[in-house]
Amino acid sequence: MGVRESMLNGVSVSIPSADLPLTLSDRWLAWRDRIQGSERFQRWAASFPLTRPIALARSRALFDLTAGFVYTQTLTACVQIGLFEFLAEKPRTLAEVANHASLPLEETGRLLRAAMALKLVQERSHKRFGNGPLGAPMIGNTALHRMIEHNALLYNDLRNPVEMLRSAGPRNRLVLDAFPYTSVANPETFQRSVVEEYSRLMADTVEPIARELLDTYPLDGVTSLLDIGGGEGSFCAAVAARYLDIKLGLFDLPAVIEGARPRLEKLGVEGRVTCHGGNFHADTLPQGHQIITLLRVLLDHDDTAVLKLLQKVRGAVARGGRVLIVEPFAGVPGAEVVGDVYFGFYLRAMGRGRARTIDELRTLLSAAGFSSVRVVKTRYPVYAGMLVAEP
Repeated sequence: MGVRESMLNGVSVSIPSADLPLTLSDRWLAWRDRIQGSERFQRWAASFPLTRPIALARSRALFDLTAGFVYTQTLTACVQIGLFEFLAEKPRTLAEVANHASLPLEETGRLLRAAMALKLVQERSHKRFGNGPLGAPMIGNTALHRMIEHNALLYNDLRNPVEMLRSAGPRNRLVLDAFPYTSVANPETFQRSVVEEYSRLMADTVEPIARELLDTYPLDGVTSLLDIGGGEGSFCAAVAARYLDIKLGLFDLPAVIEGARPRLEKLGVEGRVTCHGGNFHADTLPQGHQIITLLRVLLDHDDTAVLKLLQKVRGAVARGGRVLIVEPFAGVPGAEVVGDVYFGFYLRAMGRGRARTIDELRTLLSAAGFSSVRVVKTRYPVYAGMLVAEP
């Protein structure tokens, strides 16, 4: 009886023994489960006026979990036919939507009814349709559109979730098709074709995170910034657009940097960003930058790799400098489904990495030699939590 130590994700954790005695709370919750699991109680609760609203709400929530994939595919269909942009121009009739989507009238009506139920679409005057409260934010939202399209790979990997959880490593399409360098020893040897699609996806989806970081954490007075794992340079380009005097550096795999140069040139900032190709697990990082940023980098790796990277970052940042970590956190009140559900399973499909709680990141940063770690509140902690660490 008692507690034993075990390793979980490279960290020593305490695992309680199975024969520990039940507490009063345990017994109360077990009794509650037996009552609520009774069909007789469920029928009574759904009929009794005081409990009926609770029973109906829980029934709806459980059904939403059951039907969630269908809801998601309805959204995917709307994105695939460009519905939100089409409705943004003016309200459209059923026939206009059908013609735009190249769908039969009956099936167009089916899609629109589903989209209205999900508040993606709403009915307008003269039996026309426009965007709903959840459809309007989708207009021109390239980052979200790309993630929705990319999720098709994830869904394929999740067809048998138990088998995925049992497998010892990444044996799925998400890794093979989209993120192949998670399971090889020398990703710096990859050709451009291997990393091109995923690099473009990350470049497209980092833009809202870049805006959030710069709105929340102004860089006034900063003289130099290095973005590690910065992909094709979208964040560096965003910084360059706002701050004309910051010396910028970008570090990523050589094949990724190959795609960064034309993107930066297209944005007109190629002369202001120094590109460094390398493997941050194995190669020396550029030294002496006042700010080092890690945007959606740590969650892609296990604790051992993260600790080693943070130690290297601490050695690379200038004296008195800071490290900014921006990524989804696990355990955020009200956003648990993002860190613990979506990214929990997404990263398992990738074969490694996980979303971490703020305390877990603090522990890793402390172990890497950082003496000060603080949380910066952002407007969208669902996908862009922020920590600022100082050596």
